[in-house]
Amino acid sequence: MNAKQNHDELTGPVEDYLKVIYEIERRAGAAATNDIAQRLAIAPASVSGMVRRLADQGLLAHEPYRGVRLTASGRRAALRTIRRHRVIEAYLAQALGYPWDRVHAEAERLEHAASDELIDRMAAAIGEPAVDPHGAPIPTREGAVDERRLLSLAELPVDRRARILRVSDEDGEMLRYLAGLDIVPGVEVVVVGREPFGGPISLRVGANLRSVGPELATHIRVEELAEEPPPPAPAPGSAAGRRDRGRNPKG
Repeated sequence: MNAKQNHDELTGPVEDYLKVIYEIERRAGAAATNDIAQRLAIAPASVSGMVRRLADQGLLAHEPYRGVRLTASGRRAALRTIRRHRVIEAYLAQALGYPWDRVHAEAERLEHAASDELIDRMAAAIGEPAVDPHGAPIPTREGAVDERRLLSLAELPVDRRARILRVSDEDGEMLRYLAGLDIVPGVEVVVVGREPFGGPISLRVGANLRSVGPELATHIRVEELAEEPPPPAPAPGSAAGRRDRGRNPKG
């Protein structure tokens, strides 16, 4: 396969490489061989060989000792695979009622076989969702995607309000645990305390107090919310103002 080969012909393993490299590159700027090997659970020597082949195909730019980056062509292919994966997750959850802790594994099996037409029809059938069940943004057909960096819950200052936007989707047991704590995308939280020396983080989730470890908190992405302004003081001539004066005769 050369650099001009149609990306419809990319194999499943190649798409897995490109997807993983995209995710590492977003976080670290470049993807090191060992990081790719760890994410794919294969030997670093195997990764080195595949990286050379993908670079020959024009999908990667490889700088020795600095890691690899996707080319524009490789990025398009990676986002196409990510779109398939996340639309499948959303469809399984919304149309078929799959729980959020099971859709990732199913999407991993289906993402390489589904055609772009099928994915587009699935997305249309559930209202063109912007995010998957775990809050991850779904790339558009044209390859546009929200790539803003989100704060992790582990980084959120004490007493700051935030909304959970995204949760890592690869560990079903973790997702079931978080769901049991009501820590899911869309929920507002406040960090009320942190124990020292890597101790647990205390959260207010709605009316409930919850506790999570700092490692788990790194898998939860949030956006800070503006502080709520205090309610305005009642006007002196209003009924509320007269009631206040009645409660405080010296005012």
